[in-house]
Amino acid sequence: MQVRIPAVYMRGGSSKAVFFHENHLPRDPEIRDSVILAVYGSPDPNRRQIDGMGGAVSTTSKAAIISPSKDPDFDVNYTFGQVAIDKPMIDYQGNCGNISSAVGPFAIDEGLVNAEEPVTRVRIFQTNTKKLIIAEVPVQNGLHQIEGDYKVDGVPGTGARITLHFFDPGGSVTGKLLPTGNVKDTIEVPGIGRFTVSIVDAANPVVFVRAEELGLKGTEIAEIDAGVEIREKLEAIRSGAAVMIGLASTPGEATDRSQAVPKIAFISKPQSYKAVDGKIIREEEIDITARIMSMGTLHKAYALTGAICTTGAARIDETIVNELVRKSALKKKEIRLGHPGGIIPIEPEVENRGNTFEYIKAAAGRTARRLMEGYVYVPQKYFHKLECGLSALGK
Repeated sequence: MQVRIPAVYMRGGSSKAVFFHENHLPRDPEIRDSVILAVYGSPDPNRRQIDGMGGAVSTTSKAAIISPSKDPDFDVNYTFGQVAIDKPMIDYQGNCGNISSAVGPFAIDEGLVNAEEPVTRVRIFQTNTKKLIIAEVPVQNGLHQIEGDYKVDGVPGTGARITLHFFDPGGSVTGKLLPTGNVKDTIEVPGIGRFTVSIVDAANPVVFVRAEELGLKGTEIAEIDAGVEIREKLEAIRSGAAVMIGLASTPGEATDRSQAVPKIAFISKPQSYKAVDGKIIREEEIDITARIMSMGTLHKAYALTGAICTTGAARIDETIVNELVRKSALKKKEIRLGHPGGIIPIEPEVENRGNTFEYIKAAAGRTARRLMEGYVYVPQKYFHKLECGLSALGK
């Protein structure tokens, strides 16, 4: 016997997620997460998610739970879940910026907000980070208008631009823009060495390390996928930073139970490289070169929350990103980040207030599309607590 649950499968930016109305899921958090894991086919020890909707990579193993807001300052509540592929775990500690871009279109098409042409502003309360996101969504005939000429590198084709405004993104998970109070810290990794990092929490916490300290040029793509040693080194640094900022008690716990945050990125000066689609990204087209990891593997584009954090860090004096970014970019509204899929421009607004910095807001363009609507089927056994046996973070 199976239970069918209404759901919508959506692309948001360079990610995909199954979208649920909150009232269509079990109220009990443990049973709810057992059901969501079953929807995705997780855990799968072969990392294929062959018995579910998951796409076997972190960018397609995401869930969004939406409900109308009872607060008049918001239109909808949005909870993000990063569904582990090979473990019975859903991480709720941070947000996904790319999936955030699909929340407004979902809310409009589902009738949760009144559609206004040509653009509808959707005020989103992001429950994981307790932050406001405003999505400016193009609308036609009462529905999200998908056709347009805006290009998101890492996504085939073009679409109508959705502009996202992330307000007060600093301290999204840790409560502090600089979780350690420092613009730089040193991490000692047993058996590997010492590394200088900058840890910044904006939209999501990110650990930044210079590519050259890792023995990398900074433009690597396939080399990271093939390099077990470099991935292990990055995870060792990331898990050590997680302990430093209080997201885990040990590096092992960070690896097992906090895979989604903090994220880790390696940074280098602007330089030319070949993107995953074969296009040459020229040095003069970008202001910083960056690569970010997602659940232990290289993100083939760049996490939007990571881009918000990276470009914000560029405006914080003496961080690693600030030292490597093109200096002329700091005088402009937009910072262009070069990633494996191409270029992502972000407008980060950061104020220097003497000895402290405040991240006022960030703006970014994305596209989104509804891919499928209908029902997902879940075996009835997952609706009973005894069958759960999962680890859910942050709830």
